[in-house]
Amino acid sequence: MNTVIDIILSFGGTFFTLLFFILLYYGVSFLLNRQGRGKTDWPLIRQITLFLIVLIGLIAVILALPMSDSLRGQITSLIGVVISAVFALSSATFIGNMLAGILLRAIDNFRVGDFIEIHDDFGRVSERGLFHTEIQTINRNLITLPNLYLATNPVKVTRSSGTFISAAVSLGYDVNRLKIENCLKESAQKAGLKDPFVLITELGDFSIVYEIHGLLDDVKRVLTARSSLYGHMIDTLHNAEIEIVSPNFMNQRQVGDTIFIPRKERVKVEETTSEAPEALIFDKADKAVSIENRKEKLEEIESKLKGLKEEFAAAKDDEDKKAEIQVRIDRWVTVKEKLLTKLDDKIEEMKKDA
Repeated sequence: MNTVIDIILSFGGTFFTLLFFILLYYGVSFLLNRQGRGKTDWPLIRQITLFLIVLIGLIAVILALPMSDSLRGQITSLIGVVISAVFALSSATFIGNMLAGILLRAIDNFRVGDFIEIHDDFGRVSERGLFHTEIQTINRNLITLPNLYLATNPVKVTRSSGTFISAAVSLGYDVNRLKIENCLKESAQKAGLKDPFVLITELGDFSIVYEIHGLLDDVKRVLTARSSLYGHMIDTLHNAEIEIVSPNFMNQRQVGDTIFIPRKERVKVEETTSEAPEALIFDKADKAVSIENRKEKLEEIESKLKGLKEEFAAAKDDEDKKAEIQVRIDRWVTVKEKLLTKLDDKIEEMKKDA
């Protein structure tokens, strides 16, 4: 019995060390969750802090085990070697992705909701983590990209302030160039694009390649706008009696004097923008943007509350002014709590849909 008691007591230090770090982990996690509600970069800080607590706690528990000084020294040396090896071997993966995630946050060249393209992957950013970035593609699928991959490859970011939509068409030399350019500019304007211009990109053996470009203000409609541009190009060129075929097509197939323009239909085509396909395709990205916007609004409210509290402290003995400031503080606190509740609901909704 005494031997069993001695063994239990010998592991007392290890037990209390383990208990301390478990309580520390959950305590810090609770405080970070409470203090970080609505803060944009807080999840990144939270992940790094909890990771360091787990790492330090694991080392402390190992060193707290009952052992001789020589054995403890050997284990300490072994832990140092293992940690060095882990950092060296995982620098291209685990640690590399973490450092790349911090680098991407520091550069901040794209945010949640932006359209990005990297090699063959194109989509809208729906999540940014410490180790990965998630994008939602035009097929509504989710692709997880390691941050190291993003940091070591060129990333094309569609600017939120607007982007140019372009489309190319090849037409024969027998059609007047100015007539074609006017038709293409008209189609861009009908598609809702601003400042359209036409570039001639190639003089082929049988046809000329024209490119129409136009500025799109609402980048969320990038897919719809490009499709609309193509449709208006077809209609505008056909209405101007311009065939969208090149002599190369006629040389490959003997068609005589057939005109390749479809007959006009009397059916009226109604274009609806209320049910844009982007709303269905990029649903998670839209929710992520909504959450980020609420977080930014919370930061503005925190800034206002800080300024009001400083005014309250500076008022000192002016009770009337302090009462007026307190009313404003209470009003903003109420707005903050309502916004936090909505933010929590949005986050839970996004987790359920994931």
